[in-house]
Amino acid sequence: MFSMSIDIYYRIRVSRCLTVVILLPRGFILSLSVTLSDVNFVQTEKAFLKQPKVFLSSKKTGKGKKPGKGGNRFWKNIGLGFKTPREAIEGTYIDKKCPFTGTVSIRGRILAGTCHSAKMNRTIIVNGFLTDFSRYEKRHSNIPAHISPCFRVKEGDHVIIGQCRPLSKTVRFNVLKVIPAGSTSGGKKAFAAV
Repeated sequence: MFSMSIDIYYRIRVSRCLTVVILLPRGFILSLSVTLSDVNFVQTEKAFLKQPKVFLSSKKTGKGKKPGKGGNRFWKNIGLGFKTPREAIEGTYIDKKCPFTGTVSIRGRILAGTCHSAKMNRTIIVNGFLTDFSRYEKRHSNIPAHISPCFRVKEGDHVIIGQCRPLSKTVRFNVLKVIPAGSTSGGKKAFAAV
């Protein structure tokens, strides 16, 4: 009997293919490749990510291939006149704090402001102006808001946020709509309490 050490390297490609490369003694290389075709989302965390209302081990064929309410991805219409983004319906991300694919409901205030900082992971700082008797004050407040992966936001973009349950120590709002900085939408002022 002799002892041998085996070095195992693995990587997950973008094409949902897991490749395991095993380096054996004396220069032998063993490579295994497994395709993750049944799983339609990308695992990026240590914990296994899944939507709580979706059963992954379904043996149905055909119906589970398309995303949507009959398929293997849960999404919902939050109401209040906001459309569900296409990325939320057809995307592969898992976010339990997303108002479109998660378990968060929007209730309370709906505010509009400008993205002041987008440096945090799935959280932005919204710079909103305070209103008092339908007049704008010179004061402002920085409001942290959770942003779903279905949105792409940069500093300076106009966003509409809605109040929800507390998501963390400071976050109580969720992004509902992103208006890019260069576009104009309607004749309303950008910093308005909707």
